[in-house]
Amino acid sequence: MRQRLTVLLSTALLLSSPTHAAPPSCPASAQLAALSAPLPHVADSLATGDPLRIVAIGSSSTAGAGASDAAHSYPARLSHYLRQIFPRADVVVLNKGVNGEIGTDMLDRFQRDVIDQRPDLVVWQVAANSVLRNLDPAGAERIIRDGVRRLKAAGLDVVLMDLQYSPAMLEKPAHADMQARIARIAAEEGVGLFRRFALMRGWVLASNAAIPDLVGPDGIHHNDFGYDCIARALAGSIQEAAGLGSIQKAAGPGPIGYAALRRP
Repeated sequence: MRQRLTVLLSTALLLSSPTHAAPPSCPASAQLAALSAPLPHVADSLATGDPLRIVAIGSSSTAGAGASDAAHSYPARLSHYLRQIFPRADVVVLNKGVNGEIGTDMLDRFQRDVIDQRPDLVVWQVAANSVLRNLDPAGAERIIRDGVRRLKAAGLDVVLMDLQYSPAMLEKPAHADMQARIARIAAEEGVGLFRRFALMRGWVLASNAAIPDLVGPDGIHHNDFGYDCIARALAGSIQEAAGLGSIQKAAGPGPIGYAALRRP
């Protein structure tokens, strides 16, 4: 009963639209945005002048469901912001998101869509559909761990992107358990964790942005502004994890000042 009450209160908060003193924004917290693991292959490519290749693999949140077009998906916006941060680098971000997939589906195409692309970094958005479909969290954890080990064995930097903070996700009792499992995998396997859930929750609770500013009418997928916020925060996180700047410093004025990001 207590858990159900918490979910109901959280959902009510998400659906409310507080009055903003300023336009909605999504400042990145240094603590929440830190990946907590270095990205040595990204750093090497940037240091040597080689192209920086990133594969974004996942389900609909990666493919860009809810965006107005492909150019507003998070991988496209990530490419935009990384090119601002590293203007001399040849940045390539490949969008390998497929709507509706779960971890096993992604593993089946790891060789073709990830390893054969020879990326420096893989951003793996995973487990959202497992939670939404009420699948076994322990089974999802095993799949994610196997996938991370496969990517590491291929010599790739890895970042796991966790769940979205949205009404549909909060209605699922297993979301907190799955969040903990993803964090545990990242810590034990020594890979990056992009805390999408915590960042979004922070923006909403601090009234920087209401949930309709970040999530579309379906209560699941980001809208254009939400994808842009995620991409900009992730770009700053990649910069910091590559040892090429700090998130707090990046929050100032200039092309990487994502703390100033506001809806146009």
